[in-house]
Amino acid sequence: MFRGVTFRALFLIAAPVCWLLASCQKESQVDRATREGILLVGNANEPKGLDPHIVSGVLEANILRALFEGLITNDPESDTATPGGAALDVTPDATATVWTAKLRPDGKWSDGAPVTARDFAFSYERLLTPELGAKYAEMLYFLKGAEEFNKGKTTDFAAVGVEVLDDLTLRLTLRGPTPYFREILKHYTWTAVPQHVVLKHGKIGQRGNPWTRPENIVGNGPYQLKSWRRTHHIEVERNPHYWNAANVSLNGVRFLPITNLYTEARMFRDGQLHVTYAATSEVVDLMKKEHPENLRQEPYVGTAFYRYNTTRKPLNDVRVRQALGLAVDRQAICDTVFRGYKPAYAITPAMGNYHPPRIAGFDPEKAKRLLAEAGYPGGKGFPRLKILIASKETAATLAQAVQAMWRDTLGVEVEIENKEWNAYLVAMQDLDYDIANAGWIGDYLDPLTFLEMWTPGNGNNLTGWESPAFLKLLQQSFQETDGTRRFELLQQAESILIEEAPILPVAWQSRNYLVHPSVQGWKPLLLSNNPYQFIRLVPGR
Repeated sequence: MFRGVTFRALFLIAAPVCWLLASCQKESQVDRATREGILLVGNANEPKGLDPHIVSGVLEANILRALFEGLITNDPESDTATPGGAALDVTPDATATVWTAKLRPDGKWSDGAPVTARDFAFSYERLLTPELGAKYAEMLYFLKGAEEFNKGKTTDFAAVGVEVLDDLTLRLTLRGPTPYFREILKHYTWTAVPQHVVLKHGKIGQRGNPWTRPENIVGNGPYQLKSWRRTHHIEVERNPHYWNAANVSLNGVRFLPITNLYTEARMFRDGQLHVTYAATSEVVDLMKKEHPENLRQEPYVGTAFYRYNTTRKPLNDVRVRQALGLAVDRQAICDTVFRGYKPAYAITPAMGNYHPPRIAGFDPEKAKRLLAEAGYPGGKGFPRLKILIASKETAATLAQAVQAMWRDTLGVEVEIENKEWNAYLVAMQDLDYDIANAGWIGDYLDPLTFLEMWTPGNGNNLTGWESPAFLKLLQQSFQETDGTRRFELLQQAESILIEEAPILPVAWQSRNYLVHPSVQGWKPLLLSNNPYQFIRLVPGR
């Protein structure tokens, strides 16, 4: 039905040559870095910044995981374990609504100052301060009164469920029973930022505060920033003040912003990377044949989808949105574009005891009927819309596939608009697009991480869509103490989302990437939040 990128043949020919060249080197970059204890990691692009309260992307989170540590941290082997990080423990009351965190007495910032409960309270107030404009403020809406404060309905932070009992004790009161709260605390939005450093360089709600510049930044994670060369690398080194510094394995991590996945694969084969960010389908096929020991294909809690700008005609008509979705053969896409992905019939992947409603699917005849009902029989009179993508190989290949499916099934012609990453993000924020390629990786292991972002005003909605019925069901789930009933409410809410179709779910993701054999302790995790301090590099592997 469609052809892959023409670069494929060139890659398949060139890759074995690159491998031979790498094998002839006396000491590759990977060999030297292994000897020095420095992990070389592909990280897809230049980060937007290093402020945990401003950024919202996976590639930024990969770096922040080294520089900062929340009350709860990630376990190196278990998805469900919730070991203490900056806190010795975080314990709930009988209702799982009030949680008490006891901080470590030996917790310090990378400048040697103590980490206190006041740092965490300050951080939560900062993230929720409306003037800061944090895109991820909704992550803290679990706190009682947080949403009202963030939206300016209240102005006294004392009304938010955050209390400092003493230097090492923090009490958090939530909007309702949340037995999975320790899991949520792993997310970087819940980490603390150093109050003394932030206020030294600006005000609490000041956007663009220079406290995260390389010469100023202070964190409490296992590593501290060593160097940042724009478009070249970010490197972190051991933080000598980290409470568990004696047990940190790696001497450092170097993050490389490699935007082209074929370039990244070649760098891996040339001995320039320990771990890649991803691997294209062509690379997966090649590595399965030649070096299967370096290929990782693992479950991943993520979804590839399209956003519709529901404020523009004809996408403001639900029948048009539904027709476009029903004309997409997700199985064909998973077979040809994505290796290891599964067709998505909802936005939320199955996780634990939650099973999303089976709604979205491939039904060409119904798609044609709905488009005709909307006034575009056989695609006649349908405006030429654009699919917005960022400069990514798989995004372009997917867009070409969808473009062909809409043309063949509906008689609809669309263009593909390719923008540089930052321009793509601006267009999304400004609703300056028709249809946009997107993806979402869960922030925590609960379906709410895929559903709450579609509420009105959420910084990640970006569709112009809202539904009072959807919002009501989510709010009911916040107060539900019975786990089964809570999931039923979330299923009902997701059914509304998929039926009204402000988005087009395409595929549930798996993670395809490459790992050098010298890397030990890099375990498969559903959110891929591998804590670097437990990784080891073994020469000669």
